[in-house]
Amino acid sequence: MNLPYLTGLPAALRFFTRLPVPGEPEGGFDIDTMGPALPLVGALVGAIGALSMLLALALNLGGLIAGALAIAAMIAATGGLHDDGLADTADSLGGYYPARRLEIMKDSRIGSFGVLALILGLLLRVGSLEALSDVSPWNAAAGLIAAACASRIAGLHLLHALPAARAGGTSASAGRPGRRSLLLAGGAAILISAALVIPSLGVPALIIAILAASFATYGVQRLAARLYGGQTGDVAGAAINLAEIAFLLALTIFAPPF
Repeated sequence: MNLPYLTGLPAALRFFTRLPVPGEPEGGFDIDTMGPALPLVGALVGAIGALSMLLALALNLGGLIAGALAIAAMIAATGGLHDDGLADTADSLGGYYPARRLEIMKDSRIGSFGVLALILGLLLRVGSLEALSDVSPWNAAAGLIAAACASRIAGLHLLHALPAARAGGTSASAGRPGRRSLLLAGGAAILISAALVIPSLGVPALIIAILAASFATYGVQRLAARLYGGQTGDVAGAAINLAEIAFLLALTIFAPPF
């Protein structure tokens, strides 16, 4: 049986994480094939962070340290791929025209905009996890996995909605995911997120979290179209990072009071 969620999973794990995956890569980097598996990749990365957080809380390290260790574990699992995209995208905002912005984005050096974006992004994620874990460690763990899962749709959507801004970039060589790939991935992300969020925080929390992540994704899409004339892998990574932050912040709003 050809299951689209499993067909592209090994390749997606090899490209989007640093986790050891048995076997050798076959063929090129095809985002249309890997697309349906991206929510599973996100959920796995989120689970690594959630386990680290629960262990830290069990050791009485406190919500702040537990949240920081959770994000650190996720960064280690992905190699900081999406954080690098956020930093590069933020740095490129200093350019005055599209070609210069793309040139800055490609530069491996990090500037002040990139540093500030990383710091703010980390603070928002860690702060959200601390707030959620102070109410319920299990709510925080479930919310983190759901956020990591659902946010992967943001990058896939950008690759589907916009043309590649740079002809020789990674996103250009990966191709554009088809509507079927996007719909399969979106359906999986919603189901997984619903199973995690609804039992603890309810349906309204899930709806608002999905809307918040969607608005963040749409904002990045509009920005990319105007500033770059399309998308790049870094912009897709930034969209994933911002969608994850928006999802977590929305869940924090619905965390029950003490």
